[in-house]
Amino acid sequence: MSAQDGPATDGDWLPLREELRGVEPYGAPQLDVPVRLNTNENPYGPSAAVAADVAEAVRAAATDLNRYPDREHVALREALAAYLDADTTAEVGAAQVWAANGSNEVMLQLLMAFGGPGRTALGFTPTYSMYPEYARGTSTAWVTGHRTEDFTLDLDHVRALVAEHRPSVVLMPSPNNPTGTALAPETVDVVCEAAAQAGGLVVIDEAYGEFRRDGTPSALDRLPAHRNLVVTRTMSKAFALAGGRVGYLAADPAVCDALRLVRLPYHLSSVTQATALVALRHAEELLGRVAELRGERDDLVAWLRAEGLDVADSDANFVLFGTFADRHRVWEGLLGHGVLVRETGPSGWLRVSIGTPAENAAFRDALTLTRKEL
Repeated sequence: MSAQDGPATDGDWLPLREELRGVEPYGAPQLDVPVRLNTNENPYGPSAAVAADVAEAVRAAATDLNRYPDREHVALREALAAYLDADTTAEVGAAQVWAANGSNEVMLQLLMAFGGPGRTALGFTPTYSMYPEYARGTSTAWVTGHRTEDFTLDLDHVRALVAEHRPSVVLMPSPNNPTGTALAPETVDVVCEAAAQAGGLVVIDEAYGEFRRDGTPSALDRLPAHRNLVVTRTMSKAFALAGGRVGYLAADPAVCDALRLVRLPYHLSSVTQATALVALRHAEELLGRVAELRGERDDLVAWLRAEGLDVADSDANFVLFGTFADRHRVWEGLLGHGVLVRETGPSGWLRVSIGTPAENAAFRDALTLTRKEL
């Protein structure tokens, strides 16, 4: 079999953990179609000038690849702190910043340090589908609350679940994936206060934070008020660095100290650190398309609603829309017209990433044709 076929299935003989048997690995479909709008990537790649700077930085790093990288990634943490300072009313120092191979590894390290057997993590569905997998991978019990009909949170429900289960980690994306819904500042305060009484951390996952609408604050602003607050970010989306695999967090320095206990030795390669530093030096250029993508998102929301569809308010670079009696048929119809979206979230809903104007137009045409055909 080829590597593209996926893992072999003859593994019944393996001493696999029982909770992993029969489980499918995470992953969105990777299909060769003209328009791919299913993984929330930035459709605009780095410019030739940025790519050349990355290549030069990697070339320089390559001359020293016989040596281990800076395991404390000090220069990168300093650069990330400076970037975050411009996006918050709080002051963020390098001692408060930690980076890893994508925000996925950041989350996994958090669960390794603060979860584990006999401990609980809490989330509220619909939410990012990897959260239960982080919990499962670290033998952390996963408890699921629910969101209201408009995908916001009932704070009484939040307080009750935190008091009942006393989670060591509460995972909450803002903007939420797959709905795009952002958390209000008062919600962050309530959750942090409830979790503090239970002795737990609150992790606000801001993977799509740069795409939030004007007037929507970042949870970074609440860091000085809550010692148990952790805010995670990624360079995959707004920075168009999905292939670079760089995620990071801002939190109390004690959180970063704890993650040093579970990180793998030299977990962030010299090449990764060099690439991320170049991206941060070109932040103004790389983030220059964010406003355009936000405008395209808002236009698409308006169009979908004008077509009579339900659409969740979005502060991200994607839109959740529906509802369909058979969403899989709609997904297949779009695919038949060369457009790949994501079949995720609550029953009846689909999620589409924001692409270029041409890609967004192709999606609108494909959806119009698909609805006529069904």
